[in-house]
Amino acid sequence: MKTIEIAALLVILVFSYVVLYYGRNLLIPLIIALFIWFLIKAIRNQIFKIPVIGKKLPLFIKNILSTALMFGMLGFIVNLISKNIQLLNSNRSDYEIKIKGLTDNLEQTFNINIASKFTEFLNEMNFNEILGNLLGSITELFGSTFTIVIYVLFMLLEESYFQIKLKSLARSDGDFNSANAVIAKIEHSVSSYLSLKTITSLLTGLLSFIALSIIGVDAAIFWAFLIFLLNYIPTIGSLVATSFPTMFALIEFGDYTHAILVLVVVGSIQIFVGNILEPKIMSSSLNISSLVVLISLAFWATLWGITGMFLSVPIMVIAMIILSEFESTKPIAILLSEKGAVSK
Repeated sequence: MKTIEIAALLVILVFSYVVLYYGRNLLIPLIIALFIWFLIKAIRNQIFKIPVIGKKLPLFIKNILSTALMFGMLGFIVNLISKNIQLLNSNRSDYEIKIKGLTDNLEQTFNINIASKFTEFLNEMNFNEILGNLLGSITELFGSTFTIVIYVLFMLLEESYFQIKLKSLARSDGDFNSANAVIAKIEHSVSSYLSLKTITSLLTGLLSFIALSIIGVDAAIFWAFLIFLLNYIPTIGSLVATSFPTMFALIEFGDYTHAILVLVVVGSIQIFVGNILEPKIMSSSLNISSLVVLISLAFWATLWGITGMFLSVPIMVIAMIILSEFESTKPIAILLSEKGAVSK
């Protein structure tokens, strides 16, 4: 590669980083809307498979049903989470008493001064602020709800004219067919990933809810939703999702038995779904190196924060498919792939 080509590549990379960083307020809602559009299309395809009714329904009716179903579920979830946050806040004084008893027990058992320092730290800790920050991290994804909804609606409206515009832009039928094939591959891969990841995350959240309810952890549905949501973050998401209810069980019950029970049960659920079930059902939907996933996670987390962590894998899926379609960039796609093979 010539020096001028390397310089041009570096300029493009720096420019892209600047655009992605400073344009995140515009790009994040747009990308989230794009993925929601993919999910709506996946739901619509399932409606189409319904015998007799599915084939007779017009496209716009299917779009309305799919969109209403998705946003209705989101609204229902947000309502449940808000009620559980209020429950946690109302029991704040009880949790503070349990923390005090726990630290006193530590001091008596080990006869060390560290427990008193820990107690001092906890006394200065604002429980409302912690809950607020936790909720704020979750609601960050829904902070641009109105903008996202508008984007999704216009994507659905533009969908019927997209093929016409693409054909007009293509220089030949071959270019048109190639572009269509790339778009179809992206749509299939991203929709498959999001759909299967949603199913496995729902299963993890549901099993965790049942386990936490049996153990008696307060606001079990809140922690189950948090587990469901964090499962979208590759690798570290399941670890963080397990630690939250474990630490809360320690605070709520004031003993180690319940905390260890939550850690073992919820951790076992995460291991079963994440390490055994998920690889089996998603083995054919992704072809990305685990190392690339980790690097991508760190990169997008630095660039877009927690939202970037959620979006890192779908973005890499799209990038790898596009890179694999051009001879000049196909080596990069091979490096990103899991086993060094990419489909043309």
